[in-house]
Amino acid sequence: MTSTGEVEGRAGPPLWWARRRDAVVDAALAAVSAAECAWEGIRFAHEAGIPVAAGVLFGAVVGATLVLRRRWPIAVVLVGIAVAPAEMGFLLSVAGMYSLASSEVPRRIIAALASMSLVATFVVMYLKTRGDVEADPALVVALSGFVAVALTVPPMLLGLYIGARRRLMESLQERADSLERELSLLADRAEERAEWARTEERTRIAREMHDVVAHRVSLMVVHAAALEAVAVKDPARAAKNAALVGDMGRQALTELREMLGVLRAAPPKAAVAAAAAAVPVGPVALVGGADEGPSLEELEALVGQSRAAGMAVEMVVQGEGAAYAAEVEQTAYRVVQEALTNCHKHAPGARVVVRLAHREGEVAMQVENGPGEGAAGGVGLPSGGNGLVGMRERVLGLGGVFVSGPTDAGGFRVSAVLPVS
Repeated sequence: MTSTGEVEGRAGPPLWWARRRDAVVDAALAAVSAAECAWEGIRFAHEAGIPVAAGVLFGAVVGATLVLRRRWPIAVVLVGIAVAPAEMGFLLSVAGMYSLASSEVPRRIIAALASMSLVATFVVMYLKTRGDVEADPALVVALSGFVAVALTVPPMLLGLYIGARRRLMESLQERADSLERELSLLADRAEERAEWARTEERTRIAREMHDVVAHRVSLMVVHAAALEAVAVKDPARAAKNAALVGDMGRQALTELREMLGVLRAAPPKAAVAAAAAAVPVGPVALVGGADEGPSLEELEALVGQSRAAGMAVEMVVQGEGAAYAAEVEQTAYRVVQEALTNCHKHAPGARVVVRLAHREGEVAMQVENGPGEGAAGGVGLPSGGNGLVGMRERVLGLGGVFVSGPTDAGGFRVSAVLPVS
């Protein structure tokens, strides 16, 4: 296919025709009209006293102008009106009037040219009928008027109908094309939303896996390092650390099993339909995960695990606790959990203070550690660099405020405020 939509090696429609078939039809009509006018040119030559060849040539040229009916319909009608006194161009007048009425020419011009053609046909028929037969003048007028109307009005009305129908079809086609473009755009947007949802869900799963695994495994590594250090000197303490490592491993496996069970569970059909119909406006939550996550009541146990690993942790709670939404409690827990994990990684031996404040309309948490007494990462804990990013995403996803950074004393502080509504 070429850029114009034609098959290579085949010429497109010539000149002003939209289709090859239209050109063939107009050429055939022009040939018939030229033959008719040439035949009528013989009689015109005798009446006008000019050579027959001139009359035939004149008629052929006049009839051949019908080939221009789609490009210049006004000119074709004017030619038909002009040769009406010569009593030639029957097909030319009828086809020209039809083409004029079906074109995009303004209605006032169509009405004016139709009136001129009607009058010209009436006058010619009246003069010819009156001279050929002896009849009542009223009958001659009636007959001339009937012929004039029959040759002018039907082709004009048919042309108006065809033109209106063509414009209606073009309008419907344009609307169909517009709807197709809109549907294509909607399909693209739906695909984009689905891809966005998949990306958000992958990010959510990765964040959950990081929060569940990183803290437990970090504590296991810390206890394993302590176990290695005291295995020979203090067997009792070594046994205690070994038991703690086992507990941490079992807890990590339990949390991972619960998370994988949630991921494998099929979502309800209603939830799937709602997710497909609506544009996500917040962080994508795991199906069924909101009610199975940790809560603020488990913070004491979380801090106790860090104490058992040898960290000096102090917890300060301000205000009266309340039942918050599951997303708020889970996010608050994960922020404190990740902050404690970072303390194990980057500030071994440092003193840590965990503050939890229940305020009107919000809950705030802060984890601050002093400078570490040993080398950072002394037990070989790896860091992916995504902990702070994950905490920030969680807090901002709920409309909260997250701030983190080093302190003047050489430690590090993580603060977050979550709205409870």
